[in-house]
Formats: sequence, C-alpha cells, structure tokens
Amino acid sequence: MQTATNLTIHESGQRPDADEQASGRRDFMGRALAAAGGAAAFMAAYSTGLAGEIRRTEVSGLLDDPDAFADGNQLERMRAELDRALKKPVEQRKWIMVIDLQKCINCKACTVSCNAENNLPPGVVYRPVVEKELGEYPNVRKRFTPRPCMHCDDPPCTPVCPVEATYKRPDGIVAVDYDKCIGCRYCVTACPYNARTADFGAYYTDGGPTSTDGLVGEAASAYETRPNFEYGKEWARAKGSHGSPKGNARKCQFCLHRLENHMLPACVTTCLGGATYFGDFKDTESLVHELVGSSRMTRLMEEIGTEPSVFYLV
Repeated sequence: MQTATNLTIHESGQRPDADEQASGRRDFMGRALAAAGGAAAFMAAYSTGLAGEIRRTEVSGLLDDPDAFADGNQLERMRAELDRALKKPVEQRKWIMVIDLQKCINCKACTVSCNAENNLPPGVVYRPVVEKELGEYPNVRKRFTPRPCMHCDDPPCTPVCPVEATYKRPDGIVAVDYDKCIGCRYCVTACPYNARTADFGAYYTDGGPTSTDGLVGEAASAYETRPNFEYGKEWARAKGSHGSPKGNARKCQFCLHRLENHMLPACVTTCLGGATYFGDFKDTESLVHELVGSSRMTRLMEEIGTEPSVFYLV
C-alpha cells in the first residue's frame, strides 16, 4: 500500500534529503499564502463594490416594506390571512394561536424576540418556554411548552380587577389599560396559567459600573430606556420616572401593535422550528382554523372552563 512518504520519492527512486524536503515545504506554504492573500484581496474588493451599489435608501425601503416570503411558505400564508382579517370589523375577528409541541426545539427565539419587541424589564416575561421531563430512566425525554397569555374566552383575571383596567376586546384579546392599572396585582394572582407578571420599574443595569462622568452607565442603559409601543402607544421608560407601565401588571397581548400594522406577532416570525401559528379562527379558510381541527389538538387546563385561545398540537 502506498504511504504518504512514497509521494516524496524522486523519479530516480532516491528519497530527498532533509534540506530538499524543507525547501519543498517552504515553497508549498509560500504558494498557499499567496493564493489566500489574493483571494482575500479579491473578496474585500468585491464586498466593497457590493456595498457601494446598495444605497441606504434601498436598505431602508426593504425593512419598511419587506419582500414576500417564498410561495407556499406558511408565514406568507398567515400574513395574507392577517390582511384579510383586518378588512373585517373587529367584532368579526377571533385571534388565536396554535403551537405544535412536536416542532418546538427549545431555542427560546420566541422568548428573546418578545423581550426585544416589547422592551421588557427584569422580572417581566410574556412568553416563557416551560420544560418538563417525561418518562423514567433510561426512557426519559423533555417536552417544551411555550406559554404566552391564553387570552381566555372566560378570563379569570378580568372580574378581579377593581378598576377595570383588564378587559377583553371584541376580537378575543385580553388587554391591560396601563393608564388605569393601579398595580394591585389581583389579576396576577387570579391567572391560573401564571401568564402575568408585575413591572416593578427595575433595569438590567441597576447597580452596574459607571465611570466618573456617568457616560458608561448612560450608554449601558440606553437600550432599556427606549420606549415600547404596546397597544399602539409610545410608553417611555426613562429612569427616575414612575409613569406607566412601571408599577403595572403586564402580559402578552398577541403583539396587538404589530397586528394593527399588518405584521404577525414577533414570536411567530422568529420561531426557528416553525412551531407557532397565528390567525383569525372565524376565517374558515385560515391555517389556524384547519390546525384546530386536528386530532392532536389540546388546550391547557380545559377542565377549569376558561376556554383558552391558545391551542397546542401534541
């Protein structure tokens, strides 16, 4: 069998001496480095050329009005169904979410995107992914269950609110009026799904390092003092202020501010496994209406009669 050393034997049948082998290696490395350097220079010039061709206005336009997804893509279908639903009066819509647990890979992209979309502070989470271990050793597996607000048809959180800050919209979304909420947190206790959390006004950079002139602290907290736009209104989160939603109960609202701007909820568009579906249940031609008819369909704690608007495929 031919070995690697056979490749260095001269045609005369004599092996090269050590100096010849070292010289050969130097020549080979020199040629390889020259080729790599040339390729790098070419790619740099090519990238620079491309960057010069794309104007900022074009990039901005793509972000403001993104191109359609590929034909047949489930996100594109749901976006078209969203546009169709928004043409109807609000009382003729019924928003629901369907989550396929067989597709959830526990990447938590939905949790991260939700936090970013709603600029959530410490202790506030709208879409955790609950992990549960099933079976007995050695036949053990985990099940991952994303758990947004259930947007119940008979929500236990609304009757306990003393100021009627929590209410159910005609389209099925259970919402919170931050300007009315007094922070009593009765609704947090009443929710059987633990889908509500309280905003105590904390910041991730509280107690963090700052320079003598304060610039480091200001820079570090800039991302968490930016406003969010829940319910279609700008909510400032400046340090030192006590305005809403600080002190309020907070929860998932199916990204209502996105829906009204013809965009799917953030968790739907970022789900890496394609496990989350959203749409109008009253649209009998919609994807979610089809999925709810599956024999795999179930809902959390159906026995308590809350009639959740979040469905699971198991």
